[in-house]
Amino acid sequence: MDIFDYKEKIERMRVFFNSNRTKSVEGRINALKRLYEVIVRYENVLLEALQVDLSKSYFEGYTTEIMIVLDEIKFQIKHLKQWSKTRYKRMPILFFPSKSYIMPEPFGVVLVMGTWNYPFHLLFNPLVAAIAAGNCVMLKTSPASASTAQIMETIVKESFTEDYVNIMHGNREINQLLLAEKFDYIFFTGNPTLGKVVMEAAAKYLTPVTLELGGKSPCIVDEDANLKLAARRIVWGKTINCGQTCIAPDYLMVHEKVKDDFLLEVKNSITEMYGKNIFQSPDYPRIISQKAMTRLVGYLKEGKIVLGGKYNETTKFIEPTIIEDLPENAQLLHEEVFGPIFPLLTFNRIEEVIDYVKQREKPLALYYFTNNKKKSKKVLWETSSGGACVNDTLIHIGNSRVPFGGIGNSGMGQYHGKYGFDTFSHYKSFVLSATWCDIKIKYPPYKDKFKRFKGKFF
Repeated sequence: MDIFDYKEKIERMRVFFNSNRTKSVEGRINALKRLYEVIVRYENVLLEALQVDLSKSYFEGYTTEIMIVLDEIKFQIKHLKQWSKTRYKRMPILFFPSKSYIMPEPFGVVLVMGTWNYPFHLLFNPLVAAIAAGNCVMLKTSPASASTAQIMETIVKESFTEDYVNIMHGNREINQLLLAEKFDYIFFTGNPTLGKVVMEAAAKYLTPVTLELGGKSPCIVDEDANLKLAARRIVWGKTINCGQTCIAPDYLMVHEKVKDDFLLEVKNSITEMYGKNIFQSPDYPRIISQKAMTRLVGYLKEGKIVLGGKYNETTKFIEPTIIEDLPENAQLLHEEVFGPIFPLLTFNRIEEVIDYVKQREKPLALYYFTNNKKKSKKVLWETSSGGACVNDTLIHIGNSRVPFGGIGNSGMGQYHGKYGFDTFSHYKSFVLSATWCDIKIKYPPYKDKFKRFKGKFF
């Protein structure tokens, strides 16, 4: 890529933004409506591309990628006029006759960097929020999901002019070139290692960032859990996208008393969902690359396989697998798995689990299966995570009315719905002062004013 080509595109977007044409609320709504129509027109092509890149079934591709984005567009359109209003705030009487207001304004030209595991969802969801807030957007796709990236480029070009939204493809070199430029906001989805690179680059210009990262999300099954239900929902959460999900349950902590029964239910759930021969299931995705396969196969040697363990490196297939008796230094216990492999730990008291989680980096998600409301409140209260589910997995990401985001090592910042609009908006406070009256209390000389008026104005 010609370095001057993308530099010119960024400059053209800045000129377009400075023309104030993106600030019209009606214009933003029309832009989102146009994007919605184009996405619907390319639904089937998108689903085919997702199948090529990640072997996703049409149902999984639609529900975890396209549907979420379309719902987000509708939600933004529905509420955008209300969110965009300038709001009056009370003013201390000392400053009478002045009035205070808060006005959301766009940052300007923003960079949104997506990733490969949900290439459409994780790039277009922040795009929708950025457009709703009135920004111009530079999108960066992942080279690992090239087929989907090409369709996304077509959608972008049919939805927006190049001085409004641009989309770039390429590898690490392109990332470095883009990060060297000055943007008004950076939104990045990826892993913590790359998140640090993005944050370091942003520091050069004091650019604000949102980092949606990942980590090791615990999945806890207590002795009083509904084991059949827990197994089904955990298997579903772990096998969607073949475990290549930032909020996938990463490791299992199962009460010692129910471990064997739980493993039997997991086995039954896998058969129920994918048949007796999962290799032949049209609904089970594949691993993204040979490099990722090699890493996952390496994990299989670290402990005792109690479920699964079969794989085919040529077809990038690996079946759902559970491994126990892992040494403390096992990579499987310290690295984000990002695949359908579960390290299994056991416990006898929930306090053990809480201590274990608190001694590690804060996860992006936490899942707890129990029928005891008191214990679920205890776990939610005493642990910290980006999000959490009790008696389910993953589904907290699908609600536009609640924020999604990490904490600590799993990220910073939030989006979805109003929280996405807020992320890409600067809330500017301003004051309008009348000229028909001018109270002199605030002006010198201050003789005797401190004692007379202290505490009476705020």
